[in-house]
Amino acid sequence: MQDLNDMLYFAEVVERGGFAAAGRALGIPKSRLSRRVSDLEAQLGVRLLQRTTRKLSLTEVGKAYLRHCQAMRESAQAAADTVAEVQTEPRGTIRVACPVTIAQTLLGHMMPVFLARYPLVRVELQVHNRVVNLVEEGIDVALRVRPTLDDSGSMVVKRLDDGASLLVASPDQLARQGTPTTVQDLALLDSMSMSAIDGRDSRLLLGPDGQEVLWQHSPRYVADDLLTLKFAAVAGVGMCWLPDYLCEDELRNGRLVRLLPQWSPPRGLMHAVFPSRRGLSPAVRQFLDFLGEAMQGTTAQFAREGPGAVSKGVVSETPPTAAPAHS
Repeated sequence: MQDLNDMLYFAEVVERGGFAAAGRALGIPKSRLSRRVSDLEAQLGVRLLQRTTRKLSLTEVGKAYLRHCQAMRESAQAAADTVAEVQTEPRGTIRVACPVTIAQTLLGHMMPVFLARYPLVRVELQVHNRVVNLVEEGIDVALRVRPTLDDSGSMVVKRLDDGASLLVASPDQLARQGTPTTVQDLALLDSMSMSAIDGRDSRLLLGPDGQEVLWQHSPRYVADDLLTLKFAAVAGVGMCWLPDYLCEDELRNGRLVRLLPQWSPPRGLMHAVFPSRRGLSPAVRQFLDFLGEAMQGTTAQFAREGPGAVSKGVVSETPPTAAPAHS
């Protein structure tokens, strides 16, 4: 049987663009590394690399063989990670990116519980509403809320929860501008939105019997923060769409009223994205498991009860399935 180390050496030489760079990374002399790859080719009876004085290039069979070498290396790393996960208490730094509203509500309550559970873990939380490039920015996990899971590129996706957006307005605004009974009536009310292109915003609404309407409006107030919009809605500035967990208390005490409950946009899917399932540190793996346990089906409970909801335990011990998504 061939030496599996030679497969690793071959992959490193190709990925690092030459024997010198691979030798430095592996701590092996360039001459020895070149000899090992040559011996591998001799054993296989094929040429894997075309060598010139300027560069190396893969043969066709070399390209196919490289994929198997990379898979072998990743499987070995996954096996080592499995052992480390059992033997090693989670420690180290996790870098997380999170939208503003989730950080200020759900994650704000959850992080103290997670940090108390794993005292050797540090968390660096980046709070903003822009889409981050996890690889370029060195982010371990990014939280997102989107209508689908199909736009996360090569990232692995872990679904956490889903929630509805509700159209709400204050009683004062409804007394001033009337209560709409149809989608067309919405044009009579001042509105708000997180964004507007050329002064207009559009939203697909799903109605009874499978009806679909593209509702367009010119928001009077635009703010890219949902909490800010909620405060303005309570003050009577305009109607807006809010996540159900964010406005539940205001609906219960009458400071906000839900409009057209038979119409709603597609449900938002709350999910975590991360570069790869293989090679995750125990700290990142535990963080993903914690999110899956804590968030699934309980977002409204967390919003209502805060940290107490987390400390009562989780409703599901089965983490959601993760699947790759492509943009």
